[in-house]
Amino acid sequence: MRILYHHRTASKDGQAVHIEEMIEALREQGHEVRIVSPGDADTSGQDSGRMGSDMGWVHQLKARMPKAVYELMELGYSLLAYRKLMAAARDFRPDVIYERYNLFLLSGLMASRRLGIPMLLEVNAPLVQERSLHSGGLALTGLARWAEGTAWRGADRVLPVTDVLADHVRACGVPDSRIQVIPNGINRAHFAEAPTPQDAKTRLGLQGRLVLGFTGFVRDWHGVDRIVDWMATPQAPAHTHLLVVGDGPVRAELEQQARALGLGDRVSFTGVIHRDQVPAHVAAFDIALQPAVTAYASPLKLMEYLELGKAVVAPSTPNLREVLTDDDNALLFDESVPGALQQALTRLCADEALRDRLSKAAHETITRRDLTWAGNARRVVALARALATKPRPEQHA
Repeated sequence: MRILYHHRTASKDGQAVHIEEMIEALREQGHEVRIVSPGDADTSGQDSGRMGSDMGWVHQLKARMPKAVYELMELGYSLLAYRKLMAAARDFRPDVIYERYNLFLLSGLMASRRLGIPMLLEVNAPLVQERSLHSGGLALTGLARWAEGTAWRGADRVLPVTDVLADHVRACGVPDSRIQVIPNGINRAHFAEAPTPQDAKTRLGLQGRLVLGFTGFVRDWHGVDRIVDWMATPQAPAHTHLLVVGDGPVRAELEQQARALGLGDRVSFTGVIHRDQVPAHVAAFDIALQPAVTAYASPLKLMEYLELGKAVVAPSTPNLREVLTDDDNALLFDESVPGALQQALTRLCADEALRDRLSKAAHETITRRDLTWAGNARRVVALARALATKPRPEQHA
C-alpha cells in the first residue's frame, strides 16, 4: 500500500520512537510510506540518537506569547499542513492517510475528505485533558474540545493505545465499530543482541548486585524516591542496586536523597544514552520498575522489560492490566495501599524462583500478544485495506 504518514512531532522521546518504529515496520513489509511533518524531511532511519531531548524552541515560544495566541497558531498550522499533504498526495497518490493525533491538528481529516481516501488516526493521549491539567493549562478550552472531537469523530478508524484511552474516544461519540486498540510494541531485532544478565552486570561494574532498574526520563511523579527510601530499610537486601537508565529533572534530588541515606554507591544514573545502548543496560536488571503510570498510557519501557524477560513490579491499574496479570507475568501492587510497592519489592527480592517464573512469562507475553511494531504494522494495513475496499460512510463532526 501507499501510506501518507502525517505527524506534528519534533521531540526526541518516546513519541519519536513510536513514529520511527512504525514507519520502519511498514516499509520492511513492503509498503511505501511518504512522510509529511513539520520539518518536511524524511527523518526515519536517521540517527534519532540521544533520546530525551525535546523542542526547546517550542517551549520558549509558548512562554513568550499569550496562550490563546499560541493555540490559534496551532490551529492555523493545520492549513499549512493541509497544503503539504495535498501536494504530497498529488505526487504520491496514497491509498490511506495515517496521522498521529495532536491537539488542534485537523489537516489529515481535511485531506482525507478532499481526496476521498480513508484516514487512520493514532491516539496516544486525551490531549484536551492532558494539557488542561499540565503545561499551564489551555486558554481556548472550548475550541480545543471542538478540535479534538472533530478529529476523533471524523477519522475512519481511531487507534488508541489502550482500552482505557478508548473510553475517552467513546465518550466523545465515536462508536466501537470505528475504534481499534493497538498498544505500543517492541522491535525485537533491536533487543536480539542484548547480553546475558551476568555479562551486562559485568560491563556496568554491577557484579554480585541485585539490580533494580528503571528506564526513561524520570520525573517526581514516577515515585523512584520511594524505591530509594525502601533501599535504606532492613527489608532491602544489602546487595540491591538501583540503576536508572536515563536522566530527568529529579536526578539531582534522588542522588542527594541516596547520599543522605548512605546509599550513594547503590544508586546510579546513566544519563541520556543512545537508544541502541538501552538493551545492554536493561539486560542487567533483575527487577524492572514501573512504580507509577499515566492512567491511559501504554508505556514503551514496559514492552522493553517484557521482551528482555524481566520480573516487573507495577501498579495494578486498568491500563497495565490490559497486558499484565498479577503473579503471572508481573507482580502488581495496589497503589492506594500505603507500603504496597515496598511489600512487592521485598517479596520479589527474597524469592529468586518467583523472579524466574515472572521473567519467563514476561518474555512469552510479547510472542503471545504479538506486541511488536511489525504486528502493529500488519494490523494497521489490514484495517486500511478493509476500508479501501468499501464505500466510506458519511462521518459526522
